[in-house]
Amino acid sequence: MSQSHRSYSFGNTTEFISNNFGMIFLAVLFLVIGFFAGSIWTENQILKSDTKPNKQAANADNPTPTVQPNAQNEPSQEVLSKMPQISDQDHKRGAKNPKIYLVEYSDYECPYCEKFHLVMEQIIAEYGDQVSWVYRHYPLAFHPNARPAAQTAECVADLAGDDAFWSFSDAVFAQNKKLGGKLSPEAIDEAVKASGADMAAVKDCAGSSKAADIVTAQMEGGAAAGINGTPGTMLLTADGEYQLITGALPYDQIKQAVEKYL
Repeated sequence: MSQSHRSYSFGNTTEFISNNFGMIFLAVLFLVIGFFAGSIWTENQILKSDTKPNKQAANADNPTPTVQPNAQNEPSQEVLSKMPQISDQDHKRGAKNPKIYLVEYSDYECPYCEKFHLVMEQIIAEYGDQVSWVYRHYPLAFHPNARPAAQTAECVADLAGDDAFWSFSDAVFAQNKKLGGKLSPEAIDEAVKASGADMAAVKDCAGSSKAADIVTAQMEGGAAAGINGTPGTMLLTADGEYQLITGALPYDQIKQAVEKYL
């Protein structure tokens, strides 16, 4: 290419820029604005997407208590009376000839049941000569180790007696608290050790249909009587009156309910 041609091309380019400087400036300005606007929009979308998982994580760390209907929506006496009768097969703590039964439907992996277990221990410590605490199983599906623990508890009772059952229950709820409202197979084993039952025999039994059928029957009986969450406790008087106590109420409220019928 000749020197004159290169000079001509450069001159034309310079002249074009000079004549169209305003338009070129605006085009560059719009490109810059578009870039920053796109960056801001992208950042905003990222922040939005990050917010949702964080909220979900917060909810997972602080689960909402599983509660049952309030007093206004409490099932009728007819429904409550469908609870299976208390028998010698039940696990009882407290009075032999009580004025009141407190039949608790519970889940070993439920953090609120762990707290309520301590409340019930207080009730028996104060009213154990007039009140009988009956423990029945109601393992919730979203607690993976609740049913294995319940079936293990039935095997402990069958092999080592009711005192061993209660020792197991106390120990498994202690493990529940230690693990932050959760259970593990290892924690269940620790509770078996605390009960004094033979570990190998309990393990052989825990997967049996017999243990599974007991737990299922207790769940179905509770559901028929209006239990739909844990802990759910049925207060039954000597006169055959029923009252459903829903959720992990504090000691003072359970005491008030008990004293109403004594």
